[in-house]
Amino acid sequence: MTGLPDADELISAAAIAAGFDHLAASVQPLIDASDCLLLGVLNGAMFPMVHLAERLNGDFLMDYCHATRYRGEQVGAVLEWREKPHFDFAGRTVVVVDDIFDEGTTLHAVAQYCRDAGAAQVVTAVMVIKERSRDSALALPDFDAGLTVPDVYVFGCGMDLNERWRHLPAIYGLRDALAEHGGT
Repeated sequence: MTGLPDADELISAAAIAAGFDHLAASVQPLIDASDCLLLGVLNGAMFPMVHLAERLNGDFLMDYCHATRYRGEQVGAVLEWREKPHFDFAGRTVVVVDDIFDEGTTLHAVAQYCRDAGAAQVVTAVMVIKERSRDSALALPDFDAGLTVPDVYVFGCGMDLNERWRHLPAIYGLRDALAEHGGT
């Protein structure tokens, strides 16, 4: 791919940066009060993890896991663990960081893994929330950047389109999907 797919910008780079400032302000009290570990859910959390961490002050650990439902597709499937976290969670506050809250399946599975591994506290943080109805059994993230997107497939800021375009500083939606959804 050489040029950007036929897509519209849904959230600008400036709005993303402001969202990360908001998210960091929400997470900072945890960093100040506890032995904290930020756990990024790859691949999508690479972008939000770095941008969140650079806005936080103090001493904290960073780790990652790779749990995926999409495997390069635009529809989620069964959760697959490709890499489990590496640090000991016992007695720590774990902040599970992900790119988007869509259905919540992956985020909740990773958070439960951390609880089962002995974390003292587990909270979840995401960059963006997709506007959609959800299974009421899965709670919204504890922290978010205050950014929402329509219920269409989005990419940029860590989220991919066919495993590409994660590096974009803004969030985009495919025009065809947006038109079907009723525009932006």
